[in-house]
Amino acid sequence: MNNYSQVKSKITQQEQLDSLIDSWKSNEEKIVFTNGCFDIIHQGHIDYLAKASNLGTKLIIGVNTDRSVSAIKGEHRPIQDEYSRQMILAAMQFVDAVILFDDDTPINLISRIIPSVLVKGSDYNAKDIVGYDVVINNGGSVETLDFLEGFSTSGIERKIIESN
Repeated sequence: MNNYSQVKSKITQQEQLDSLIDSWKSNEEKIVFTNGCFDIIHQGHIDYLAKASNLGTKLIIGVNTDRSVSAIKGEHRPIQDEYSRQMILAAMQFVDAVILFDDDTPINLISRIIPSVLVKGSDYNAKDIVGYDVVINNGGSVETLDFLEGFSTSGIERKIIESN
């Protein structure tokens, strides 16, 4: 399989992901899940996702659809379409699967995956993270990671607007 095909193969639909999860769990892999918009990938995202991947053996990223990004961030977002955002994430060597979700929260996806580790940024209180109860009640853990200071998509967006 060539590199481009390998990257594309990490972008999954729910049925494919179910099969991967079954295989990974039968091999006692430690599945880590995180989610977000990931609109303009920057060094802060790389730092966060690399740290998240270190918490287990398989990293799954739930990516908000274009519609849900607009609902969360405003009509001017996303800047990049959902397929582009998925491709960029899937190109990272430490990412094992990327899947879109269109719900207001990733609770349905988390309930289906039941990851060993659920990860969000430290701007959240662990007990307030969507899916906390699902993961904890199934023997997993919920971790928060500090963001790399000075890096944010909103900050990049502001800088672009101000420079024009």
